[in-house]
Amino acid sequence: MQSEVRPDDGTAVAPKAKRMPRAQREQQMLDAAVRIFSRCGYHAASMDEIAEASEVSKPMLYLYLGSKESLFAACIRREADRLIAAVGHAAEPGLDTGEQLRRGLTAFFAFVAEHRDSWVVLYQQARAQGEPVVEDVAAARRQVVDAVTALVRRAARASVPEPRNGVSPDRGEAAAVAQAIVGAADALAGWVIDTGPEAPEETARRLMSVIWIGLEPRLNGARYAVESE
Repeated sequence: MQSEVRPDDGTAVAPKAKRMPRAQREQQMLDAAVRIFSRCGYHAASMDEIAEASEVSKPMLYLYLGSKESLFAACIRREADRLIAAVGHAAEPGLDTGEQLRRGLTAFFAFVAEHRDSWVVLYQQARAQGEPVVEDVAAARRQVVDAVTALVRRAARASVPEPRNGVSPDRGEAAAVAQAIVGAADALAGWVIDTGPEAPEETARRLMSVIWIGLEPRLNGARYAVESE
């Protein structure tokens, strides 16, 4: 860094450091907060520690993002938006339905692998909190479920374009199937974190092997039945 020279007496002085834009500073604070919340949990995490990790003063942290509860909620919203965007961008509309689902699942597991702290905050720390944090997480999950529901519904209509006996092949099952897929993905992501790293493509393949192989016959009208039926 070069020194500046005062025009009046020729004394060399250090130039002022360039001020970081507010939006960039907020992202820096949120990055640090996600790391601290993931490691310590909401209650044990301190604003002093988050401010230090953010390289800002504690008053500035409060000024920019408010209370610890507000900061935690901001972390939840940002990480949820990132996850939804990653999955949405991967599932290209023009692809085969099964390939869309596979790519979406791969993106989901890749997000978990690359942003482990985000996953811990979203799916472990957040669920231990009260409103409105839990509702923020639930709203994000509903967005994912809605996207998968639409995907399953399109697959059902493509497999059975005409209702059989006047009954739609969907009958609300798309939403139930979507809940099962998202729940299984949540559980499998936690399993990967607990047992060790695995390529996202492999984790997606595991889930597709269980879900899609069984789902295709169901989309064509197959139904599990017990002997008494």
